[in-house]
Amino acid sequence: MAGPRRPGQKKLRTREHVIADLGINHVERHILRRGFAVGRCQPDYGIDLVMFTYTEGGEIENGDVRFQVKATESPRILTRQKTIAQRVSYADVKHWMYEHEPVILVVYDAKNDQAYWVYVQDYLDSGQRPLEVLDDLESTTFHVPMANCLNVEAIERFRQYRDQRWKRWK
Repeated sequence: MAGPRRPGQKKLRTREHVIADLGINHVERHILRRGFAVGRCQPDYGIDLVMFTYTEGGEIENGDVRFQVKATESPRILTRQKTIAQRVSYADVKHWMYEHEPVILVVYDAKNDQAYWVYVQDYLDSGQRPLEVLDDLESTTFHVPMANCLNVEAIERFRQYRDQRWKRWK
């Protein structure tokens, strides 16, 4: 899309900017199709989107679901595990671990216009990444199952995760 910036040139919109916006838009569309609302976080600090849910009668529900969206044109697919390896900042992981609301990490494959997700707190609780090992790292890798396609059904599932967390906190 754009080459290197010349001195005095205005800022450029790069392909990375475009696919990042496409990734955010992909998640937003599925949330909106389910009839829920979504807000963008600016600045994001490890959370890009917040989903607000409503009853069938249109009343807002307590709590929300948070999303971090990573967009790429070439996801690192681990064939034998049928997962996408996605690097994330340990600072973000540390924030997500203590988040009361569910955090969903989404990897958007721009080339195929498809997104995959993992429920962060569940992933960390399952012991797939020992947290004591993470303390010395700047980043870590999440393995996002390719079976977890982002769609309207997944959006409803995220709402259920939120409800489960709220029941535990009551």
